[in-house]
Amino acid sequence: MAVAVSRDLTVQVLEDVNAAKLTDRQQALRAAIQRGEPKCLGVSQVMLGLMVMSYSIPLHYVEYTEVISLGVPWWSGLMFITAGVVAIILDKHCTMKILQVCLIVSVVSTVLAVVALIIYSVDLGKNPEAPCIKAAHGHCNNEHYSTRLSRGVKSSLLLFTLAQTAVSAVLCFLLFRQRRSFGPYSYLTEGASSGPQPLIPPSLN
Repeated sequence: MAVAVSRDLTVQVLEDVNAAKLTDRQQALRAAIQRGEPKCLGVSQVMLGLMVMSYSIPLHYVEYTEVISLGVPWWSGLMFITAGVVAIILDKHCTMKILQVCLIVSVVSTVLAVVALIIYSVDLGKNPEAPCIKAAHGHCNNEHYSTRLSRGVKSSLLLFTLAQTAVSAVLCFLLFRQRRSFGPYSYLTEGASSGPQPLIPPSLN
């Protein structure tokens, strides 16, 4: 910390070296994060979450299976949207606290996406497509079309969730790397000053 004393005994604390270093590292952090395009990844997560939730609506009109009874499309879609929103906020406000929050949310999103993938796979294995039993008019029975629709929707949800897993994993990797690179400088935030601050000495009389 540099100190300057003027002739009238006014003391000025000049710019702190730590503050300048912190500013430089924050700018470098912002540049590094923006190179990773968290906004694009966040928008992708939001879109995938909305698609998962909207595509699951037809499943409520067919036979209920594990996917619907456990509410997989809803909690996984909401988690994807939350992770995407936090990533978009990180792009606008690059701080270590938001980066850590985004990293935690992305890790949770990745874990839940893997859990959802397992549930989708088990559900598809346990509920095969019903055979086509043709009626007198020559068309298959309703159960065949119902199970066929259900499996098609679940296969789409499986692909969307797989894409979300990849996006979340990539974002986790990028955020962890940035946190590891810039983490040692986060302790400077509390001690850093924004600029010169005049200190008035007590009266000598």
